[in-house]
Amino acid sequence: MAGKFEISRRSNGEFQFNLKAGNGQVILTSEGYSARSSCENGIESVRRNSADDARFQRKTSSNGKHYFTLTATNGQVIGSSEMYADASGRDNGIRSVQDNAPAAAITDLTAA
Repeated sequence: MAGKFEISRRSNGEFQFNLKAGNGQVILTSEGYSARSSCENGIESVRRNSADDARFQRKTSSNGKHYFTLTATNGQVIGSSEMYADASGRDNGIRSVQDNAPAAAITDLTAA
């Protein structure tokens, strides 16, 4: 099963997207966007930038958990991962974004 982007609204009314792997697990979450079109631009940025491993910032939180962010060419964070228990889990998450993002369909959960 292929991955997909899901566009939704936060409680404050902002749009956001989640990239889900084929198994339904969220592998990347965006920031909040005031406009749906900006959210869609963020998705296209993920598609473009996920092919470049250098765009992934591998990080460790203060509690020792591992995570990553995906950045655009201008250095702005496009999306962040969940927390992983170890570096290998984080690295598997990065590979999943790289595998799923380029061809992932978009599902708009805001359309009523």
